[in-house]
Amino acid sequence: MAAIAETPIEGPAVWTAEKATPEDGLVRLDATALAEIEAVATDLEHNPLPTEALRPSDYPMAQCEAVMDRVRVQLDDGVGFAIIDRLPLDRLSTETAKQIYWLLISHLGQTVAQKWNGLMVYDVTDTGQEDIAGSGVRSSKTSDGQYFHTDNSFNLPPEFVALLCLQKSRTGGESGVVSFQTAYNILLKENPDAVARLSQPFHFDRQHEHAPGDEALSSSPVFKRTDNGVQVQFSRRLIQHGYKLAEGGMDAHTQAAVRALCDIMERPNMARSFMFEPGQIQIVNNRTMGHRRTAFEDWPEAERKRHLVRLWVRRQGRPTYFG
Repeated sequence: MAAIAETPIEGPAVWTAEKATPEDGLVRLDATALAEIEAVATDLEHNPLPTEALRPSDYPMAQCEAVMDRVRVQLDDGVGFAIIDRLPLDRLSTETAKQIYWLLISHLGQTVAQKWNGLMVYDVTDTGQEDIAGSGVRSSKTSDGQYFHTDNSFNLPPEFVALLCLQKSRTGGESGVVSFQTAYNILLKENPDAVARLSQPFHFDRQHEHAPGDEALSSSPVFKRTDNGVQVQFSRRLIQHGYKLAEGGMDAHTQAAVRALCDIMERPNMARSFMFEPGQIQIVNNRTMGHRRTAFEDWPEAERKRHLVRLWVRRQGRPTYFG
């Protein structure tokens, strides 16, 4: 294992924005796929069902399925993210668009609960709440900027995280994707002590996503080296919150390792950035890539406020929050 751990990661998941093109990760829905979507949308509107009850096998869309097969390969063996362009929101109701999105993402694997209470379809909107240690408020419910992170780093991370844009903000809210594989390689070369610390357990604030009486903190390494790369569980915010809640706080070595990783991801031309347009779907491999959004200012009208819809996918275990 020591020899593997000291070997840089290779392959298409190792990339920087400097060498990327606007087409990298982009997957377009052609006329055939859009026709399938509109036909299924009509069926859904004439035969209502709860979103969580919808199964892809009941709504054949051969071209869309082929698109999602390509997306799966891109997530597993390619650049590690995809931007699907795009659902025809001008011809779909909001609820029908969510259901089409659910069916498409379900081709990647099992959609699963995103909260301990079983919520599967998660609306990413600003509620005006404050994100502080121990509050249980997720950054996805604020307008604050985010660090690059993996979703649910504090419990059981999903394999894939998908976001559908329904409304974008008035200003700001730029999306970003970064390769943790590239960051790992840079750290391995420049700061192996940080790699060693990031391969050891960290405290995470569990954000109240657990049964009453369970531990408020979890513990996991940020880096778990595999034969094909490095699996990552990382949230600077939730690690900081975790150490605020833990006795003793964060020591200098731990602080330095977290800061070193974050500094690398913020280097110029390291991350891919783009403005999320309504109808587009962003999907990331949540175990090899990091994602974030910048701070934003919303529209004053409620119906125009920034609104994304998030789905999580795992390919093993049950659809419950802890699998």
